[in-house]
Amino acid sequence: MNAPKSRDWQQWEHVAVPADTAQAPTLLLLHGTGADERDLLDLGHALAPGAALLSPRGRVDENGANRWFRRLREGVFDVDDVVARAHELAGFVAAATEHYGMNRDRLIAVGFSNGANIAAALLLLHPELLRGAALFAAAAPLQGREPEHVDLSAASVFIAAGTADPITPIDQARLLADQLSRRGAHTQFAQHPGGHTLPPDVLTAARTWLAQLVSAPAT
Repeated sequence: MNAPKSRDWQQWEHVAVPADTAQAPTLLLLHGTGADERDLLDLGHALAPGAALLSPRGRVDENGANRWFRRLREGVFDVDDVVARAHELAGFVAAATEHYGMNRDRLIAVGFSNGANIAAALLLLHPELLRGAALFAAAAPLQGREPEHVDLSAASVFIAAGTADPITPIDQARLLADQLSRRGAHTQFAQHPGGHTLPPDVLTAARTWLAQLVSAPAT
């Protein structure tokens, strides 16, 4: 469904960096638990130099740590809150990208951990919003619920997961990759032997994936 533009989007804590050119992509940067809107700015610059950057702060407070949605306990998401917060975030993105004149044809989410989870929820709940997503240490955000069969054939997704990740089991990343692929997304799965991190070789692979994505004709 198309998300209505948020009327209170300016109340979100966020950073907006303009693109070098009108044709440059827009990266939606979504931080992990306990971080903020400045945490992934360097990653955004490294992935796509010259891109516009839109980096909001998660609005859920978990014992002083910023998050994108509530969880019932470690590893167990409040799925109703995931859905509600994804709709809220989609409204912010629609309003903010319009206000800043950012390229919506090449809007790509970049998320780490909890930020990757909410980015995945955006793909599944608002398939019209994103051209693609780079998801690092991501889990299937709707957990026990089977997502609706939306059309993601216009989206490309890069998923990176560590076999030794103690926070996000790699089976969760594989489940997410399967959910997205079955809905038509062009999914690249990058498995690495590390933990809840972003290794340099994974960053290089993600940068190559993103360069190929933004050089393709916009749909």
